This record gives sequence, C-alpha cells and structure tokens, in this order.
Amino acid sequence: MSTATEVNSVAPRAVSAPSTAPTLAGVRARGALRAAVSRGIVGLSQCGEGGRWSGLDTDVARAVAAAVLGDPEAVEWLPSDPAERLDRLVAREAELTVCNLTWTLGREAGWPVLFAGVTCYDGEGFMVRADSGIEDPAQLAGARLAVQAGTTSAANLAAWYGKRGLAPVEPVTFATPAETLAAYASDACVAYVLDRTALAGERAALPDPWNHRVLDASISREPMGAAVRDDDAHWYRLCRWVLQLLTAAEHHVDEAGPGRRAEALDEAARLAGPHGPAVGLDEEWAARALDAVGTYADIYERNLGGTSGLGVPRGLNELWTRGGLHYAVPLH
Repeated sequence: MSTATEVNSVAPRAVSAPSTAPTLAGVRARGALRAAVSRGIVGLSQCGEGGRWSGLDTDVARAVAAAVLGDPEAVEWLPSDPAERLDRLVAREAELTVCNLTWTLGREAGWPVLFAGVTCYDGEGFMVRADSGIEDPAQLAGARLAVQAGTTSAANLAAWYGKRGLAPVEPVTFATPAETLAAYASDACVAYVLDRTALAGERAALPDPWNHRVLDASISREPMGAAVRDDDAHWYRLCRWVLQLLTAAEHHVDEAGPGRRAEALDEAARLAGPHGPAVGLDEEWAARALDAVGTYADIYERNLGGTSGLGVPRGLNELWTRGGLHYAVPLH
C-alpha cells in the first residue's frame, strides 16, 4: 500500500479530452452554461432583485461555469417545472439540471441521463399550520395534500401510508411550486408535501411563516442530484469532479484547522488542478471554482444555514467526519 506522501507525489498521466467532446465545445462556443433550475424555491434556486439567481442548486451551476468558462455568472438559467426538468436536458436545451431533483434508479434507467453526484441529502416532509395540532404524518391519513407534478411525492405518500394500513391520502397535484404553495396557503389542502429542505424555503416565502411548521418526520430518502445527459462521458466526469471538489475542499479546510483556510483551499486546488486537461480544462479550474462559490460548507451556510435566515441544520449534509453522508473523495 502506498503512503499518502507517495500517492500525492505521483504525477497525472498526460491525458486530454478528445476534440469530439461535444458538450464542453458547445458551452464554450455559446459562452454560457445552460442550467435547468426550479422556478423559485428559496435556498435552492430563486431569482432575486436585479434578476440574479441564488441558492444551493444555482451555486453548483456557478461552480461548473467558473471551471469551464472562467466566469461563474456565465449561466443561462432555465426555470423549469418539476415535470420538465429532465425533458429539457434530454432535448438539449440544457447541459446541466440542478433542480431539487431526486436521484433514483427509475430516472437513471428510464431516461438517457446520469447523475453526477448528490447536491443535498433530503427526505419527503410535510408543512402544516402551526395551530393544527398535527405532529405526525399518520395524523394526515385521509387528508388532501398539495404536491408538485413530476415529483416523487405522490408515490412516496402511497407507499408510506399503504405500508401502515392507514387511510390513503389524496394528493392534489399542481404544475408549479407557486401553484402548490398557493393551494396550501388557501386551505385547499391540509399540508404541503415536498422535500424538507425545499419546504423550509417555501415556508419562508409565505407572508406569515411563523404560522406554519415543517414536521420533523421524513417519509422517504431524497438524495437531490445534479444530472447530465449520458452521451458525453467527459462532460459527466467534469461535472462530477466539480461537485466532488466542493466537498473535498471543505475536508481540507477542516483538517487544516482554524486560521489556515486559505492555505487549505490552495492545497485542494493544487491537488485537483493538474487533472483538468483530462476533461478539457486547464490547471486553474479548481481554483476558479473555489474562488467563485467556496466549499460545500460555504454554499450550504449561505443558502440554507444560519446566514440564509432559513436555519436548516446540515444533518446528513455534514461531512462523514461529523456524522453526515458527504464523503470527500481524494483529489490526488
């Protein structure tokens, strides 16, 4: 077994992306990355003042744009309904989908797409009125629940309530997040069902968020991921490693300790940089991505953590060293 020092000293092979890598060539010719995002969920992807998009999903796209084009703002945002998130990717309207989209076998087997990695570990949850007295999903048996079309919510509800012998709920489907939230807010539905992270943002969008709460329980596993088409291995590899870089850089900062953040980020960029030519990038790609959005911890805190005002605990989205599921794949 090689020691860490020996492994780190091994120079990468002189490999470069073939000239036939079509997605990268198309993005560069256009001068912009086209990214399918949600139509507006606080903390994930939302268009704010001045037309600037913000959120965890949009920061992932910015990291890819910084690595590929040298400009994190060189992104053409494609707001998409849940039902069309993969359609736009397959139709070549987008090169990347980061749209609170759950990575499932059904999606990857049934569509010509691949998931480049997990952007956020989540679970199906319920938003209810704070004075409803509802503390557990079982209390919603038989109720009308608002869900978004094109999501896994209806199937998750049927599975969860069916296995427990509870009265089936009535999922009422709406095309967009705005329509779903409006139906819940108007009392047309008892609860709003969506990934818990997304529900935190939807709750914040209500005029009276303090009158609503997201139940602690989750009824499913929802690893949200970044998706690409399956016909370009180099683009898939490029997006996967931009995403891995964000987690690995956080690990480097953690290991370096207080006061050594800049040094740790430089080290992460130094290790990852020489592998850029293998996917058609230069050796500064990693430094650009980290300069643009920071580490995964920075992205989460800025968009979902205390700094964002949402205060969503990291939970499973912590590094594995802190009890979470994000495992930093080595960059050397």
